[in-house]
Amino acid sequence: MTATATNPSVPARRPPPIVSWRRIRVALLAAVVPALLMSVDSTTPLAVWALRAAMIALGQMLAFGLAERWPARLPGWLERWVFQLIAIAVAAPLCALLAYVVTTGGNPDFASEPRRLTGLAGLTFFGTLIGPWVALGAMLKQREAFAREQALSFDLERSELARQALDARMRLLQAQVQPHFLFNTLANVQALVEAGSPQASHVLGSLITYLRGAVPRLDEPDTTLGQELDLVRAYLELMQMRMPDRLQFSLQADPAALVLRCPPMTLLTLVENAVRHGIDPAEDGGRIDISVQVRDARVHVRVNDSGVGLRSAGHSLGTGLAALRERLQFAFGATAQLRLLAREPRGACAEIDFPAQPRAA
Repeated sequence: MTATATNPSVPARRPPPIVSWRRIRVALLAAVVPALLMSVDSTTPLAVWALRAAMIALGQMLAFGLAERWPARLPGWLERWVFQLIAIAVAAPLCALLAYVVTTGGNPDFASEPRRLTGLAGLTFFGTLIGPWVALGAMLKQREAFAREQALSFDLERSELARQALDARMRLLQAQVQPHFLFNTLANVQALVEAGSPQASHVLGSLITYLRGAVPRLDEPDTTLGQELDLVRAYLELMQMRMPDRLQFSLQADPAALVLRCPPMTLLTLVENAVRHGIDPAEDGGRIDISVQVRDARVHVRVNDSGVGLRSAGHSLGTGLAALRERLQFAFGATAQLRLLAREPRGACAEIDFPAQPRAA
């Protein structure tokens, strides 16, 4: 009846203690029936029969517990539960004999007291009859308890594997965002260099300073909205150096939002998308307005741009926004939302909202 786990992630079955109050109570309850039956039409007091039956039941309990643990290995043809039942059957006559020795002052004198021999046989019979059934019930209880414990262990293991898979997926998505952002930014610097702009050296220096602060945060599991806004401001200042007459921007944020949790690169992805697909293609550029508000225990972020709009840029979310939507749902669940809307007379509006959660210390 014992199980050996071959998978190291599955807990090995540990036998319960040999002696416990639960087992003692069950053994004493099992001794009540033979004690009552043997006391009928007997001159021996009920208390004596109860003591004898209790000694047999407790002795069988010990035999059951010892056979559950020793020997550690049994022959392949002998099941542990069968060995335990054999131990209980063998213990019945031995414990009955011991009970008579104790209750008769050490001299049962079966030869001159045939009733004692009959009583010994009766107690042995009841012990052999009742003990194995009680033991089988205990084994079933143990097996059910172990099955529940194993099911719980499997559930915990499954949850841990799911968490690890989620972490791996999140790292993959962030790995996709990193080159996407970096290559786009470097492409902007390249455009300045090719155009011979005197701003190129200054922009490149600013970019290096910016990347020193931004890149270490790419691998962090989460950041704060305040840190995200700092990155967005630095990024927009870089873009403004590249096209000073074609880009204006504003940032507004509730002070309470600055300390709240946010996946890395969330706001920056929205702003970069607005610059690349909205402002850059527009001949006269445009304006980007960013607002971060906290309402009803949720964070609401809106990035408006007055660029070419969705019809000219296309309706597809693209790599950055598609990865951002998935990252938001991994971080906050299905309640996290990302929407991309058209504005009139032109431009686009990207909105996200997710639960307001403080960043873990």
